[in-house]
Amino acid sequence: MDILTAALLGIVEGITEFIPVSSTGHLILAGELLGFHGAQSTTFDIVIQLGAILAVVVLYWRRFTDVGLGLLRGDARAVAFTRNVALGFLPALVIGALAYKAIKAMLEFPVLVAVALIVGGVAILIIERLVKPAPQGTIEGIPWRTALGVGFAQCLAMIPGVSRSGATIMGALSLGIDRKTAAEYSFFLAIPVMVAASAKELWEARKAVEVIQWSAIGIGFVVSFVVALAVVKAFIGIVSQFGFAPFAWYRIIVGTAALVWLLNK
Repeated sequence: MDILTAALLGIVEGITEFIPVSSTGHLILAGELLGFHGAQSTTFDIVIQLGAILAVVVLYWRRFTDVGLGLLRGDARAVAFTRNVALGFLPALVIGALAYKAIKAMLEFPVLVAVALIVGGVAILIIERLVKPAPQGTIEGIPWRTALGVGFAQCLAMIPGVSRSGATIMGALSLGIDRKTAAEYSFFLAIPVMVAASAKELWEARKAVEVIQWSAIGIGFVVSFVVALAVVKAFIGIVSQFGFAPFAWYRIIVGTAALVWLLNK
């Protein structure tokens, strides 16, 4: 794998990880376009997502510090925040462990990604139209049953092309959470989900990692981190002003173009 391919895929990951367009789906399609696919690309794609996740940790470091100190003091808000992140992560942990082989097998089918992009775009438009705006809340204020429901919605993203952030945010909106809180909740849920997925993938594909080389993974990691820093900052503002419809139309256009291309290769 050359440096340019690693950097380009890092850019794709950094841009798409936190917006509802499916980072995994875009990495699969980009890899297909660049001629980088198979078991090695699957490992690379999953691991470089940690770079984007690190961007959230850096941008929200004060929030994490406050929660950590609050837990030591037994602060109710810190406990509620931690509980809701844990509950949102739990379904993905259980279902991901049970269905690991089936999930990984789906990553080998780029046509599935294209179809999921289109279907997901239509779903976002429907949810945006049907769901009434909710008053602004906080992650700490999410009821535990709602947090668990968002966690189950997130599991839809195990289908490549669905989008983890998209499934999480749309699930949250459908359950009565406002846009800003839904987006931030999605950011925080990404951390345990992607850390667990990357750890599992690295353990299962140790030989593949050696073939890809740590240098390529390192380049993709750093590039995705830098790009994600800018995207996370901009995303909340875009969503607050324009909603999610622009991302839905983007999904439909890209998914349709990818489907036509893949079926005529």
